[in-house]
Amino acid sequence: MTAVARISVAPVKGFRLRHPEEVYLDLDGVAGNRRFFLVDADGQRLRSSATPWLALLAADYDASADELELHLPDGSVLTGSAAGDGVRIHSTVGSLEIQGGIVEGPWAGPLSALAGKPVRLARADDGMATAVAPVTLVSDGSLARVTQQAGVASVDSRRFRMLFELAHCGEHEEDRWEGQLVRLGDAVVRVGGGVVRCAVTTRDPETAQRDIDILRHLAEYRGRGDDGGVLFGVYATVERPGRVRVGDAVEPA
Repeated sequence: MTAVARISVAPVKGFRLRHPEEVYLDLDGVAGNRRFFLVDADGQRLRSSATPWLALLAADYDASADELELHLPDGSVLTGSAAGDGVRIHSTVGSLEIQGGIVEGPWAGPLSALAGKPVRLARADDGMATAVAPVTLVSDGSLARVTQQAGVASVDSRRFRMLFELAHCGEHEEDRWEGQLVRLGDAVVRVGGGVVRCAVTTRDPETAQRDIDILRHLAEYRGRGDDGGVLFGVYATVERPGRVRVGDAVEPA
């Protein structure tokens, strides 16, 4: 039986993933997931592909209290209000256009010290603005195939930063679900096209150091799209909200 094997979220885009046992999947995805992001002095978003140290930080978001907790590499923890009611910003870097506000609090100094330049924490007005789609899916069969192609013992699934990792699937089985309705626990999603991968996949999720050229290995057997991108995993939209737990069945709806 195909099932949910792991759930991965990150309140701050690019930060280390958290793995809850269950989430509530709304039309906009998981509340708070990637809602926050870091910007430079000009209000432009720091891209994960060009800012590897983001993966060395972690964050926890308490939606009921609207508070954010940042965990820095040195073990220190910064806590404060998550309200983005500071200076307004409009980031147009990369493929995402995001409007939001600076989140005032204790983080600007420590984050700027890590970056070696001014860095601020921001909150998107729209929770969907920081992602192409509310849901992403990848299967164990696909992970096994790219591991084989790379000629390594294992490829850490966290490289791909997918919301749901699925177990007991064939190689790239999720690609064949495009356009179909699929039930994940109590929720129903409609599967879309493939996810275009970036250089983040080439870095070890623990150290943020480049170690496996995942993009090259994917291109070797998957080819490239018209835009030169390589695909791995799929997007999905939420048709019916509901709770999704690790171990829940994944089946046609």
